[in-house]
Amino acid sequence: MKPGRKTDDGTVSDPTRKGRFATLRFEREVAAPLPVLWQAWTVPAARAVWAAPTPAVTVEFLEADTKVGGREVSLCKVEGEPDIRCESGWLELQPAVCSVNYEVISSEGITQSAALVTADFSAAGEGSRMAVTVQLSSLAEDMEAGYRQGFGAGLDNLAGVAERTMLLQRVIGAPRTVVWNAWMNPKTLPQWWGPDGFSCRTKRIDLRAGGEWVFDMIGPDGTVFPNHHLYGDVRPEEGFGYALLWGENGPKHADAWASFEEEDGMTKVTLGMVFSTAAEFQDARGFGAVELGQQTLGKLERFIISG
Repeated sequence: MKPGRKTDDGTVSDPTRKGRFATLRFEREVAAPLPVLWQAWTVPAARAVWAAPTPAVTVEFLEADTKVGGREVSLCKVEGEPDIRCESGWLELQPAVCSVNYEVISSEGITQSAALVTADFSAAGEGSRMAVTVQLSSLAEDMEAGYRQGFGAGLDNLAGVAERTMLLQRVIGAPRTVVWNAWMNPKTLPQWWGPDGFSCRTKRIDLRAGGEWVFDMIGPDGTVFPNHHLYGDVRPEEGFGYALLWGENGPKHADAWASFEEEDGMTKVTLGMVFSTAAEFQDARGFGAVELGQQTLGKLERFIISG
């Protein structure tokens, strides 16, 4: 083993190789439950929210498949500079425990670095904790400093996203195909969507990637709530991501996703929402969004069972 030096931020690097190799460690305590932090770390719709380290950077996801053997490809864009391409591959996923992925950074077709990223998760009181280790091999100068800055800022963003994420889960006693078809069918979705006593009035509906659902939710007292869902990535029977707008082409109030997992012939449905601001998250909690969301999933289950 060659000698190394430890910096103030916990980085260990090899001075004999001019910074080509380094081990970077990051730790964060997050004021969100462990399952929420795990979803924020792994779900593509959530990762897209926190991935850009600064507002000057735009991250465009070209491919995202969070499963062992799946990969994620994104472009980091800064005005006036060449795009940075990041390809990641998931090697291990132990829910709410650990993830391992490789990461290759390139620009203009030239590889700049490769890294192995290990993230460990644990509960910390009412919140959670994560420790990330990056084993970095640089093929270009200044990659260590860039990784330290980029990862640090990204994890700060992640903590903020997790703290304004709402997570709903329900196990439905039906096969995944049946649950998926009840959800991603333009004829059946409006029949059960919404809390108890609410109905839907659809203007336009197209549940494909790049599609939309423009509709009004009508409360028991006749109050009309305009909604607009914009659909992103759709992976049949696995899940999809979408944005929630306040009315047709209105301001966005959440980035959301739904996932479907098989469990002994039943289906575990996860519905997650990253609210645009902490204030909107608190307002939603205050008016009972968790309870109303569970009512919506309950209506889905009753619709499937009665159908």
